Amino acid sequence: MSTHTTAPVSFRAALQFWFWLGCISFGGPAGQIALMHEELVVRRRWISEKRYLHALHYCMLLPGPEAQQLATYTGWLMHGTRGGMAAGALFVLPSLVLLIALSWAYTVWGQHPWGQALLWGLKPAVTALVLQAVHRMAKRTLKAPWLWALAGASLLGTLVGVGFPWLVAAAALVGWAMARQRPMQGSAHGQTGAAQEATAALIDDHTPTPEHSRYTTGRLLRTSGIGLALWAFTLGGLALWLGAGHTLVRMGGFFTEAALLTFGGAYAVLPYVTQAAVSQFGWLSATQMMDGLALGETTPGPLIIVVAFVGFLRGQGQALLGDPLLGGIAAACVVTWFTFLPSFIFILAGGPLVESSRHVPTLNGPLQAISAAVIGVMLQLAGTFAWHTGWPTAQWSQPDWPALALTAPAAWLLIARQWPVVRVLAVCALVGMGVQWV
Repeated sequence: MSTHTTAPVSFRAALQFWFWLGCISFGGPAGQIALMHEELVVRRRWISEKRYLHALHYCMLLPGPEAQQLATYTGWLMHGTRGGMAAGALFVLPSLVLLIALSWAYTVWGQHPWGQALLWGLKPAVTALVLQAVHRMAKRTLKAPWLWALAGASLLGTLVGVGFPWLVAAAALVGWAMARQRPMQGSAHGQTGAAQEATAALIDDHTPTPEHSRYTTGRLLRTSGIGLALWAFTLGGLALWLGAGHTLVRMGGFFTEAALLTFGGAYAVLPYVTQAAVSQFGWLSATQMMDGLALGETTPGPLIIVVAFVGFLRGQGQALLGDPLLGGIAAACVVTWFTFLPSFIFILAGGPLVESSRHVPTLNGPLQAISAAVIGVMLQLAGTFAWHTGWPTAQWSQPDWPALALTAPAAWLLIARQWPVVRVLAVCALVGMGVQWV
């Protein structure tokens, strides 16, 4: 039995927490979700285990970065619309500012021998991080032979060019069909089975639904309309100001599409963004995309913030708005706005509907199936990164043996030894500098 209730949290205290979280949330989506669970559920008792997992399941079903959406959802539950907007924005803002600074440093010193040495050391770590994400997700998700088969089919589908939205839709249908035949084993993220707590959470399992989180059709239409108006106003304003064919307008349209069509978190979005930015639009090279992901891994916040690097390099290279630095900053901010705006709309508009379904059984079948499909896509991404790391000249006869040799221990340290991401990145960077010195 709970003996105490967590004291109410002021909006100012919540702001301080969300900013702190945005500054220290390293480790990619899995690490950020685990960190939020530790802070929000275990330590601070702001939200109960069941409410946290219910919100997480909803965020997993959405396209876009699930960790940032989960922060937005929790902030919205606690303090309404302003709480959700503050939590989501502060989760992204520190990493955006830091990545803009790193992108500028990359354009200035990226071709310097020591800059190349640093990036050379980070690239094997990036490949290892994707492998770690695959390993974590596979351990949590692939609990039945049909899920293994679905992951393999997803990998094959990705290799032959099947679009990711089609893979997700097919996986969801398979999961729904399997759930009707047999009970699902576990949940997509699993429950920790925590014992009875001595202190009831601020938002507990039986906390009455606050007014702002009650579903009404009018609230859903109003919030969705405001979000769509913001999108139309910003994209239309850019088109009227710069012309419909301007790079910033095209970036706004593409990253809106990416935000709406990519499910499964950052690692599932990256193949889609990489293919379009490198092959379709030519905004940067495959090597530069690898460098950007390496820099993105060194920053806190959502991994998909690497899109700011894509925007900065294109804006800086074209000297948009008449100045390279100003153009880079503007492009980075534009792509970030259009990447994350749909996430805010999904949470603020759909949150009340999700809260009204808390007592409906979770969709474990489709969730597990989608997660299995994402594993196949992530394996293809790991292979792509390994190719660019180990064969930078794109010639099988010219492998970079030291880079391949560094990838294996980096993956071992992350997966087997469970080293923190920042420590592995630091070790790989030091190895790169040492190789350059030798």
